[in-house]
Amino acid sequence: MEVYDLIVIGGGAAGLVTASGAAQLGAKVALIEKDKLGGECLWTGCVPSKALIEAGRTKRKLDLAQKEGFELGPVQVNFYFSRVMAHVHETIMEIEPHDDPERFRKMGIRVIQGHARFTGYDRIEVNGETLIGSRFCIATGGSVVVPPIEGIKDVPYLTHETFFDLRKQPKHLIVIGAGPIGCELGQAMARLGSQVTLIETLDCVLHNDDKELSCLLHGYLDEELTIHVGTRAMQVSEKDGTIKLRCQQGDESFVVEGDTLLLATGKRPRTTNMGLDVAGVAVGRSGIQVDASLVTTNARIYACGDVAGPYLFTHMAEYQAGIVISNALIPFLKRKVSYDVVPWATYTDPELAHVGLSEKQAKQQFGEKKISVFRYEVKDNDRHIIEGATKGLVKLVCTSKGKILGCDILGANAGDLIHEYALAVKKGLSVAAVSGLIHVYPTLAQANKRASDRYYAEKIFKGNIPKILKWWLEKTRAKTPIDRSGVRK
Repeated sequence: MEVYDLIVIGGGAAGLVTASGAAQLGAKVALIEKDKLGGECLWTGCVPSKALIEAGRTKRKLDLAQKEGFELGPVQVNFYFSRVMAHVHETIMEIEPHDDPERFRKMGIRVIQGHARFTGYDRIEVNGETLIGSRFCIATGGSVVVPPIEGIKDVPYLTHETFFDLRKQPKHLIVIGAGPIGCELGQAMARLGSQVTLIETLDCVLHNDDKELSCLLHGYLDEELTIHVGTRAMQVSEKDGTIKLRCQQGDESFVVEGDTLLLATGKRPRTTNMGLDVAGVAVGRSGIQVDASLVTTNARIYACGDVAGPYLFTHMAEYQAGIVISNALIPFLKRKVSYDVVPWATYTDPELAHVGLSEKQAKQQFGEKKISVFRYEVKDNDRHIIEGATKGLVKLVCTSKGKILGCDILGANAGDLIHEYALAVKKGLSVAAVSGLIHVYPTLAQANKRASDRYYAEKIFKGNIPKILKWWLEKTRAKTPIDRSGVRK
Protein backbone atom coordinates (compact mmCIF):
# COMPACT_ATOMS: atom_id res chain seq x y z
CA MET A 1 0.00 0.00 0.00
CA GLU A 2 1.34 3.40 -1.03
CA VAL A 3 1.66 6.04 1.69
CA TYR A 4 1.39 9.72 0.73
CA ASP A 5 1.89 13.01 2.54
CA LEU A 6 -1.22 14.36 0.82
CA ILE A 7 -3.93 12.69 -1.24
CA VAL A 8 -6.12 15.08 -3.21
CA ILE A 9 -9.52 13.87 -4.40
CA GLY A 10 -10.81 15.96 -7.30
CA GLY A 11 -8.95 17.48 -10.24
CA GLY A 12 -10.76 20.79 -10.63
CA ALA A 13 -9.33 24.21 -9.77
CA ALA A 14 -9.19 23.56 -6.02
CA GLY A 15 -7.61 20.13 -6.35
CA LEU A 16 -5.05 21.11 -8.97
CA VAL A 17 -3.81 24.11 -7.01
CA THR A 18 -3.60 22.05 -3.81
CA ALA A 19 -1.74 19.18 -5.47
CA SER A 20 0.73 21.34 -7.39
CA GLY A 21 1.44 23.58 -4.40
CA ALA A 22 2.07 20.62 -2.13
CA ALA A 23 4.35 18.92 -4.66
CA GLN A 24 6.42 22.08 -5.08
CA LEU A 25 6.92 22.07 -1.32
CA GLY A 26 8.40 18.57 -1.59
CA ALA A 27 5.41 16.52 -0.45
CA LYS A 28 4.60 13.11 -1.88
CA VAL A 29 1.23 13.69 -3.53
CA ALA A 30 -1.45 11.60 -5.21
CA LEU A 31 -4.16 13.30 -7.26
CA ILE A 32 -7.35 11.36 -8.05
CA GLU A 33 -9.94 12.44 -10.63
CA LYS A 34 -12.68 10.20 -12.00
CA ASP A 35 -13.13 12.25 -15.20
CA LYS A 36 -10.74 14.79 -16.76
CA LEU A 37 -8.33 17.16 -15.04
CA GLY A 38 -9.43 20.78 -15.16
CA GLY A 39 -12.87 20.19 -13.74
CA GLU A 40 -15.93 22.28 -14.41
CA CYS A 41 -14.10 25.56 -14.97
CA LEU A 42 -12.14 24.27 -17.96
CA TRP A 43 -14.62 21.90 -19.58
CA THR A 44 -18.15 23.11 -18.79
CA GLY A 45 -17.90 26.42 -16.91
CA CYS A 46 -15.73 29.52 -17.01
CA VAL A 47 -13.70 28.83 -20.14
CA PRO A 48 -16.39 27.66 -22.61
CA SER A 49 -19.03 30.07 -21.33
CA LYS A 50 -16.75 33.08 -21.71
CA ALA A 51 -15.72 31.94 -25.20
CA LEU A 52 -19.40 31.71 -26.16
CA ILE A 53 -20.12 35.10 -24.57
CA GLU A 54 -17.28 36.63 -26.60
CA ALA A 55 -18.72 35.13 -29.79
CA GLY A 56 -22.08 36.67 -28.93
CA ARG A 57 -20.39 39.99 -28.21
CA THR A 58 -18.71 39.89 -31.63
CA LYS A 59 -22.04 39.21 -33.31
CA ARG A 60 -23.60 42.10 -31.40
CA LYS A 61 -20.80 44.46 -32.48
CA LEU A 62 -21.34 43.47 -36.09
CA ASP A 63 -25.07 44.04 -35.77
CA LEU A 64 -24.44 47.56 -34.45
CA ALA A 65 -21.47 48.39 -36.68
CA GLN A 66 -23.52 50.84 -38.74
CA LYS A 67 -23.37 53.30 -35.85
CA GLU A 68 -19.60 53.45 -36.33
CA GLY A 69 -19.83 54.10 -40.08
CA PHE A 70 -19.92 50.55 -41.46
CA GLU A 71 -22.54 49.45 -43.96
CA LEU A 72 -23.36 45.80 -43.21
CA GLY A 73 -26.38 43.65 -43.76
CA PRO A 74 -27.72 41.45 -40.95
CA VAL A 75 -25.07 38.94 -39.86
CA GLN A 76 -26.38 35.39 -40.13
CA VAL A 77 -24.86 32.83 -37.74
CA ASN A 78 -27.62 30.23 -37.69
CA PHE A 79 -26.01 28.12 -40.39
CA TYR A 80 -22.61 28.39 -38.75
CA PHE A 81 -23.54 27.70 -35.14
CA SER A 82 -21.48 24.52 -35.23
CA ARG A 83 -18.46 26.68 -36.11
CA VAL A 84 -19.13 28.90 -33.10
CA MET A 85 -19.22 25.84 -30.82
CA ALA A 86 -16.11 24.46 -32.51
CA HIS A 87 -14.37 27.73 -31.63
CA VAL A 88 -15.50 27.28 -28.01
CA HIS A 89 -13.90 23.83 -27.91
CA GLU A 90 -10.75 25.09 -29.61
CA THR A 91 -10.45 27.63 -26.79
CA ILE A 92 -10.80 24.82 -24.24
CA MET A 93 -8.06 22.81 -25.95
CA GLU A 94 -5.78 25.86 -26.06
CA ILE A 95 -6.01 26.21 -22.29
CA GLU A 96 -6.14 22.47 -21.53
CA PRO A 97 -2.33 21.96 -21.49
CA HIS A 98 -2.27 23.97 -18.25
CA ASP A 99 -4.23 21.09 -16.72
CA ASP A 100 -2.69 18.19 -18.65
CA PRO A 101 -1.98 15.13 -16.47
CA GLU A 102 1.61 14.94 -17.80
CA ARG A 103 2.30 18.43 -16.49
CA PHE A 104 1.43 17.28 -12.99
CA ARG A 105 3.27 14.00 -13.33
CA LYS A 106 6.41 15.98 -14.17
CA MET A 107 5.95 17.71 -10.80
CA GLY A 108 6.23 14.29 -9.17
CA ILE A 109 2.50 13.92 -8.56
CA ARG A 110 0.91 10.53 -9.08
CA VAL A 111 -2.20 11.16 -11.16
CA ILE A 112 -4.88 8.47 -10.96
CA GLN A 113 -8.10 8.36 -12.97
CA GLY A 114 -10.83 6.66 -11.00
CA HIS A 115 -13.40 6.99 -8.24
CA ALA A 116 -12.00 7.33 -4.72
CA ARG A 117 -13.81 5.97 -1.68
CA PHE A 118 -12.68 6.13 1.94
CA THR A 119 -12.29 2.74 3.59
CA GLY A 120 -10.95 4.15 6.85
CA TYR A 121 -10.02 7.39 8.55
CA ASP A 122 -6.59 7.38 6.89
CA ARG A 123 -7.06 5.43 3.66
CA ILE A 124 -8.95 5.29 0.42
CA GLU A 125 -9.57 2.77 -2.31
CA VAL A 126 -9.37 3.60 -5.99
CA ASN A 127 -9.44 1.11 -8.87
CA GLY A 128 -9.08 -1.71 -6.34
CA GLU A 129 -5.91 -0.20 -4.85
CA THR A 130 -5.59 1.10 -1.30
CA LEU A 131 -3.73 4.34 -0.66
CA ILE A 132 -2.81 5.62 2.79
CA GLY A 133 -2.47 9.31 3.46
CA SER A 134 -1.11 11.42 6.27
CA ARG A 135 -3.41 14.18 5.01
CA PHE A 136 -6.27 14.37 2.53
CA CYS A 137 -7.98 17.16 0.62
CA ILE A 138 -11.49 16.64 -0.74
CA ALA A 139 -12.11 18.92 -3.73
CA THR A 140 -14.82 17.07 -5.63
CA GLY A 141 -16.82 20.16 -6.65
CA GLY A 142 -20.56 20.21 -7.17
CA SER A 143 -23.20 18.50 -9.25
CA VAL A 144 -26.23 19.90 -11.05
CA VAL A 145 -29.49 20.45 -9.18
CA VAL A 146 -32.51 19.23 -11.14
CA PRO A 147 -35.63 21.04 -9.88
CA PRO A 148 -38.74 19.04 -8.96
CA ILE A 149 -40.76 19.90 -12.07
CA GLU A 150 -43.51 17.50 -13.05
CA GLY A 151 -42.45 15.54 -16.14
CA ILE A 152 -38.80 16.63 -16.07
CA LYS A 153 -37.53 13.03 -16.12
CA ASP A 154 -39.28 12.39 -19.42
CA VAL A 155 -38.01 15.49 -21.23
CA PRO A 156 -34.58 16.03 -22.84
CA TYR A 157 -32.83 18.91 -21.12
CA LEU A 158 -29.40 20.50 -20.96
CA THR A 159 -27.37 21.68 -17.98
CA HIS A 160 -24.14 23.67 -17.96
CA GLU A 161 -22.39 20.27 -18.02
CA THR A 162 -23.94 19.27 -21.36
CA PHE A 163 -24.76 22.63 -22.94
CA PHE A 164 -21.47 22.91 -24.82
CA ASP A 165 -22.11 19.62 -26.60
CA LEU A 166 -24.68 21.49 -28.73
CA ARG A 167 -23.94 21.63 -32.43
CA LYS A 168 -27.34 22.70 -33.72
CA GLN A 169 -28.57 26.12 -32.75
CA PRO A 170 -31.81 26.19 -30.74
CA LYS A 171 -34.61 28.14 -32.36
CA HIS A 172 -36.18 28.88 -28.98
CA LEU A 173 -34.13 28.23 -25.86
CA ILE A 174 -36.03 28.04 -22.57
CA VAL A 175 -33.80 28.69 -19.55
CA ILE A 176 -34.96 27.89 -16.01
CA GLY A 177 -32.94 29.94 -13.53
CA ALA A 178 -31.74 33.55 -13.78
CA GLY A 179 -28.52 33.26 -11.85
CA PRO A 180 -25.12 33.86 -13.48
CA ILE A 181 -25.28 30.76 -15.71
CA GLY A 182 -28.81 31.45 -16.92
CA CYS A 183 -28.21 35.15 -17.60
CA GLU A 184 -24.83 34.69 -19.27
CA LEU A 185 -25.78 31.81 -21.56
CA GLY A 186 -29.25 33.23 -22.21
CA GLN A 187 -27.91 36.56 -23.44
CA ALA A 188 -25.12 34.94 -25.47
CA MET A 189 -27.57 32.65 -27.27
CA ALA A 190 -29.97 35.52 -27.92
CA ARG A 191 -27.13 37.46 -29.54
CA LEU A 192 -26.30 34.45 -31.69
CA GLY A 193 -29.82 34.42 -33.05
CA SER A 194 -31.88 32.15 -30.80
CA GLN A 195 -35.13 33.26 -29.23
CA VAL A 196 -34.60 32.98 -25.48
CA THR A 197 -37.06 32.89 -22.59
CA LEU A 198 -35.74 33.07 -19.03
CA ILE A 199 -37.82 31.75 -16.09
CA GLU A 200 -36.90 32.75 -12.52
CA THR A 201 -38.72 31.83 -9.29
CA LEU A 202 -37.46 34.85 -7.33
CA ASP A 203 -38.44 38.46 -7.95
CA CYS A 204 -35.28 39.54 -9.79
CA VAL A 205 -32.38 38.20 -11.79
CA LEU A 206 -29.05 37.66 -10.01
CA HIS A 207 -30.65 37.86 -6.57
CA ASN A 208 -27.29 37.57 -4.76
CA ASP A 209 -26.25 40.94 -6.16
CA ASP A 210 -27.31 44.47 -5.23
CA LYS A 211 -30.99 44.63 -6.11
CA GLU A 212 -30.84 48.13 -7.56
CA LEU A 213 -28.20 47.09 -10.07
CA SER A 214 -29.63 43.63 -10.78
CA CYS A 215 -32.98 45.26 -11.59
CA LEU A 216 -31.20 47.73 -13.84
CA LEU A 217 -29.46 44.85 -15.61
CA HIS A 218 -32.82 43.09 -15.90
CA GLY A 219 -34.05 46.06 -17.89
CA TYR A 220 -31.06 45.87 -20.24
CA LEU A 221 -31.50 42.10 -20.76
CA ASP A 222 -35.18 42.65 -21.51
CA GLU A 223 -34.09 44.35 -24.73
CA GLU A 224 -32.61 41.08 -26.01
CA LEU A 225 -34.61 38.23 -24.44
CA THR A 226 -37.85 37.51 -22.59
CA ILE A 227 -37.66 37.29 -18.80
CA HIS A 228 -40.35 36.12 -16.37
CA VAL A 229 -39.44 36.67 -12.70
CA GLY A 230 -41.57 35.58 -9.75
CA THR A 231 -42.49 32.62 -11.93
CA ARG A 232 -42.43 28.93 -11.08
CA ALA A 233 -41.96 26.15 -13.63
CA MET A 234 -44.74 23.69 -12.80
CA GLN A 235 -44.89 21.04 -15.52
CA VAL A 236 -42.98 20.18 -18.68
CA SER A 237 -43.61 17.85 -21.61
CA GLU A 238 -42.13 17.14 -25.03
CA LYS A 239 -43.67 15.95 -28.28
CA ASP A 240 -42.19 15.88 -31.78
CA GLY A 241 -39.30 18.10 -30.74
CA THR A 242 -41.47 20.77 -29.10
CA ILE A 243 -41.04 21.36 -25.38
CA LYS A 244 -43.98 22.85 -23.49
CA LEU A 245 -43.29 24.40 -20.10
CA ARG A 246 -46.28 25.36 -17.97
CA CYS A 247 -45.49 28.23 -15.61
CA GLN A 248 -47.26 29.86 -12.70
CA GLN A 249 -46.91 33.60 -12.04
CA GLY A 250 -49.12 34.68 -9.16
CA ASP A 251 -52.66 33.64 -10.02
CA GLU A 252 -51.90 33.34 -13.73
CA SER A 253 -50.74 30.27 -15.62
CA PHE A 254 -49.12 30.29 -19.05
CA VAL A 255 -47.20 27.96 -21.36
CA VAL A 256 -43.84 28.61 -23.03
CA GLU A 257 -42.98 26.53 -26.10
CA GLY A 258 -39.46 25.93 -27.36
CA ASP A 259 -37.19 23.30 -28.83
CA THR A 260 -34.40 23.32 -26.20
CA LEU A 261 -34.52 23.40 -22.39
CA LEU A 262 -31.59 24.51 -20.21
CA LEU A 263 -31.63 23.98 -16.45
CA ALA A 264 -29.55 26.67 -14.74
CA THR A 265 -30.87 26.00 -11.25
CA GLY A 266 -27.66 25.76 -9.28
CA LYS A 267 -25.36 23.10 -7.91
CA ARG A 268 -25.08 20.93 -4.82
CA PRO A 269 -21.85 19.64 -3.24
CA ARG A 270 -20.70 16.31 -4.71
CA THR A 271 -20.34 14.07 -1.65
CA THR A 272 -22.20 10.83 -2.44
CA ASN A 273 -20.63 7.38 -2.62
CA MET A 274 -17.32 8.53 -1.15
CA GLY A 275 -17.41 6.69 2.17
CA LEU A 276 -17.29 9.94 4.11
CA ASP A 277 -19.13 8.34 7.04
CA VAL A 278 -16.42 5.69 7.27
CA ALA A 279 -13.80 8.44 7.42
CA GLY A 280 -15.73 10.37 10.06
CA VAL A 281 -16.37 13.34 7.78
CA ALA A 282 -19.63 15.16 8.51
CA VAL A 283 -21.72 16.61 5.71
CA GLY A 284 -24.26 19.42 6.15
CA ARG A 285 -26.84 21.01 3.84
CA SER A 286 -24.27 23.32 2.30
CA GLY A 287 -21.55 20.70 1.88
CA ILE A 288 -18.75 19.12 3.85
CA GLN A 289 -18.48 20.71 7.28
CA VAL A 290 -15.18 22.54 7.77
CA ASP A 291 -13.81 24.94 10.36
CA ALA A 292 -12.01 28.21 9.67
CA SER A 293 -8.84 26.24 8.82
CA LEU A 294 -10.82 24.13 6.32
CA VAL A 295 -10.40 21.03 8.48
CA THR A 296 -13.29 18.57 8.44
CA THR A 297 -14.53 16.57 11.43
CA ASN A 298 -11.60 14.25 10.70
CA ALA A 299 -8.44 16.15 11.62
CA ARG A 300 -6.51 14.46 8.79
CA ILE A 301 -8.94 15.56 6.11
CA TYR A 302 -9.42 19.02 4.59
CA ALA A 303 -12.01 20.21 2.07
CA CYS A 304 -12.07 23.17 -0.29
CA GLY A 305 -13.84 24.49 -3.36
CA ASP A 306 -17.51 23.98 -4.21
CA VAL A 307 -17.78 20.88 -2.02
CA ALA A 308 -17.13 23.03 1.05
CA GLY A 309 -18.57 26.39 -0.03
CA PRO A 310 -19.72 28.94 0.85
CA TYR A 311 -18.85 30.69 -2.45
CA LEU A 312 -18.93 28.66 -5.67
CA PHE A 313 -16.26 30.55 -7.59
CA THR A 314 -13.04 29.35 -9.20
CA HIS A 315 -11.11 32.19 -7.56
CA MET A 316 -12.50 31.12 -4.18
CA ALA A 317 -11.44 27.52 -4.83
CA GLU A 318 -7.90 28.70 -5.56
CA TYR A 319 -7.86 30.88 -2.44
CA GLN A 320 -9.05 28.01 -0.24
CA ALA A 321 -6.49 25.67 -1.81
CA GLY A 322 -3.73 27.97 -0.60
CA ILE A 323 -5.13 27.75 2.93
CA VAL A 324 -5.20 23.95 2.76
CA ILE A 325 -1.59 23.73 1.54
CA SER A 326 -0.36 25.85 4.45
CA ASN A 327 -2.38 24.12 7.14
CA ALA A 328 -1.82 20.57 5.93
CA LEU A 329 1.92 20.79 5.34
CA ILE A 330 3.20 23.78 7.34
CA PRO A 331 1.54 23.45 10.77
CA PHE A 332 3.50 26.37 12.27
CA LEU A 333 1.97 28.61 9.57
CA LYS A 334 -1.63 28.06 10.60
CA ARG A 335 -4.03 30.12 8.49
CA LYS A 336 -7.75 30.76 8.63
CA VAL A 337 -10.09 31.69 5.84
CA SER A 338 -11.47 35.20 5.64
CA TYR A 339 -14.55 35.93 3.58
CA ASP A 340 -14.72 39.64 4.40
CA VAL A 341 -13.58 40.65 0.92
CA VAL A 342 -14.84 38.31 -1.80
CA PRO A 343 -15.23 39.91 -5.23
CA TRP A 344 -17.32 38.32 -7.96
CA ALA A 345 -18.64 39.14 -11.39
CA THR A 346 -21.32 38.00 -13.82
CA TYR A 347 -20.23 38.31 -17.44
CA THR A 348 -23.37 39.59 -19.05
CA ASP A 349 -23.16 42.70 -21.18
CA PRO A 350 -22.89 44.96 -19.28
CA GLU A 351 -21.05 43.00 -16.60
CA LEU A 352 -22.15 43.12 -12.96
CA ALA A 353 -19.47 42.96 -10.26
CA HIS A 354 -19.52 43.20 -6.46
CA VAL A 355 -17.21 43.37 -3.47
CA GLY A 356 -17.69 44.04 0.25
CA LEU A 357 -20.98 45.08 1.81
CA SER A 358 -24.03 45.94 -0.23
CA GLU A 359 -26.08 49.01 0.63
CA LYS A 360 -28.63 46.83 2.44
CA GLN A 361 -25.98 44.93 4.42
CA ALA A 362 -24.14 48.11 5.40
CA LYS A 363 -27.29 49.79 6.69
CA GLN A 364 -28.25 46.69 8.65
CA GLN A 365 -24.79 46.49 10.20
CA PHE A 366 -24.05 50.15 10.92
CA GLY A 367 -27.42 51.86 10.84
CA GLU A 368 -28.90 53.89 8.01
CA LYS A 369 -27.69 57.27 9.31
CA LYS A 370 -24.06 56.16 9.38
CA ILE A 371 -23.98 55.04 5.75
CA SER A 372 -23.50 57.12 2.62
CA VAL A 373 -24.09 55.81 -0.90
CA PHE A 374 -22.62 57.47 -4.00
CA ARG A 375 -23.53 56.68 -7.60
CA TYR A 376 -21.82 57.55 -10.85
CA GLU A 377 -23.51 56.72 -14.15
CA VAL A 378 -21.00 55.45 -16.69
CA LYS A 379 -22.78 57.33 -19.49
CA ASP A 380 -20.97 60.42 -18.20
CA ASN A 381 -17.50 58.86 -18.49
CA ASP A 382 -15.62 59.72 -21.68
CA ARG A 383 -14.16 56.25 -22.38
CA HIS A 384 -17.54 54.57 -21.92
CA ILE A 385 -18.95 57.06 -24.43
CA ILE A 386 -16.12 56.38 -26.89
CA GLU A 387 -16.73 52.63 -26.72
CA GLY A 388 -20.50 52.98 -26.89
CA ALA A 389 -20.77 51.21 -23.53
CA THR A 390 -22.94 53.71 -21.69
CA LYS A 391 -25.17 51.33 -19.76
CA GLY A 392 -24.64 51.02 -16.01
CA LEU A 393 -23.26 52.77 -12.97
CA VAL A 394 -20.73 52.55 -10.16
CA LYS A 395 -22.36 52.35 -6.73
CA LEU A 396 -20.10 53.05 -3.78
CA VAL A 397 -21.06 52.25 -0.17
CA CYS A 398 -19.17 54.13 2.56
CA THR A 399 -19.43 55.15 6.16
CA SER A 400 -20.51 58.73 6.70
CA LYS A 401 -16.81 59.51 7.31
CA GLY A 402 -15.78 58.11 3.94
CA LYS A 403 -14.41 54.64 4.71
CA ILE A 404 -15.16 52.33 1.79
CA LEU A 405 -17.30 49.34 2.79
CA GLY A 406 -18.33 47.95 -0.58
CA CYS A 407 -18.86 48.60 -4.23
CA ASP A 408 -21.09 47.34 -7.04
CA ILE A 409 -20.28 48.06 -10.67
CA LEU A 410 -22.62 47.54 -13.59
CA GLY A 411 -20.83 48.31 -16.82
CA ALA A 412 -18.26 47.30 -19.40
CA ASN A 413 -15.36 45.31 -17.90
CA ALA A 414 -16.84 45.55 -14.41
CA GLY A 415 -15.13 42.27 -13.48
CA ASP A 416 -11.76 43.95 -13.99
CA LEU A 417 -12.68 47.36 -12.55
CA ILE A 418 -13.95 45.92 -9.25
CA HIS A 419 -10.43 45.02 -8.11
CA GLU A 420 -9.52 48.63 -7.34
CA TYR A 421 -12.31 48.69 -4.78
CA ALA A 422 -11.55 45.15 -3.61
CA LEU A 423 -8.13 46.39 -2.56
CA ALA A 424 -9.68 49.47 -0.97
CA VAL A 425 -12.07 47.36 1.12
CA LYS A 426 -9.31 44.89 2.01
CA LYS A 427 -7.00 47.65 3.25
CA GLY A 428 -9.72 49.69 4.96
CA LEU A 429 -9.12 52.70 2.73
CA SER A 430 -11.25 55.82 2.48
CA VAL A 431 -12.63 57.43 -0.65
CA ALA A 432 -9.65 59.81 -0.51
CA ALA A 433 -7.38 56.94 -1.59
CA VAL A 434 -9.28 56.38 -4.82
CA SER A 435 -10.32 59.98 -5.46
CA GLY A 436 -6.78 61.25 -4.87
CA LEU A 437 -5.20 58.66 -7.18
CA ILE A 438 -4.42 59.95 -10.66
CA HIS A 439 -6.25 57.78 -13.20
CA VAL A 440 -5.14 57.58 -16.83
CA TYR A 441 -7.39 59.42 -19.28
CA PRO A 442 -9.41 58.21 -21.08
CA THR A 443 -10.10 54.90 -19.32
CA LEU A 444 -13.07 53.00 -18.01
CA ALA A 445 -11.40 53.08 -14.59
CA GLN A 446 -12.01 56.81 -14.37
CA ALA A 447 -15.60 55.89 -13.48
CA ASN A 448 -14.21 54.46 -10.22
CA LYS A 449 -12.55 57.77 -9.42
CA ARG A 450 -15.68 59.74 -10.32
CA ALA A 451 -17.75 57.66 -7.91
CA SER A 452 -15.30 58.49 -5.10
CA ASP A 453 -15.30 62.14 -6.14
CA ARG A 454 -19.02 62.24 -5.36
CA TYR A 455 -18.20 62.03 -1.65
CA TYR A 456 -16.27 65.31 -1.82
CA ALA A 457 -18.74 66.91 -4.19
CA GLU A 458 -21.46 66.38 -1.60
CA LYS A 459 -19.29 67.57 1.28
CA ILE A 460 -17.82 70.59 -0.49
CA PHE A 461 -20.43 71.84 -2.94
CA LYS A 462 -23.59 71.11 -0.96
CA GLY A 463 -22.46 72.24 2.49
CA ASN A 464 -21.49 75.59 3.98
CA ILE A 465 -18.13 75.74 2.22
CA PRO A 466 -19.46 77.54 -0.92
CA LYS A 467 -21.17 80.19 1.25
CA ILE A 468 -18.07 80.74 3.35
CA LEU A 469 -15.83 80.84 0.31
CA LYS A 470 -18.11 83.31 -1.45
CA TRP A 471 -18.07 85.58 1.59
CA TRP A 472 -14.28 85.39 1.90
CA LEU A 473 -13.71 86.12 -1.82
CA GLU A 474 -15.99 89.13 -1.74
CA LYS A 475 -14.28 90.43 1.37
CA THR A 476 -10.75 89.98 0.03
CA ARG A 477 -11.69 91.31 -3.42
CA ALA A 478 -12.81 94.61 -1.90
CA LYS A 479 -9.55 95.00 0.00
CA THR A 480 -7.23 94.21 -2.89
CA PRO A 481 -5.62 97.44 -4.24
CA ILE A 482 -5.76 98.16 -7.97
CA ASP A 483 -2.89 99.80 -9.82
CA ARG A 484 -3.28 102.31 -12.66
CA SER A 485 -3.48 99.49 -15.24
CA GLY A 486 -6.53 98.11 -13.49
CA VAL A 487 -4.75 94.96 -12.30
CA ARG A 488 -5.27 93.88 -8.74
CA LYS A 489 -2.09 93.57 -6.69
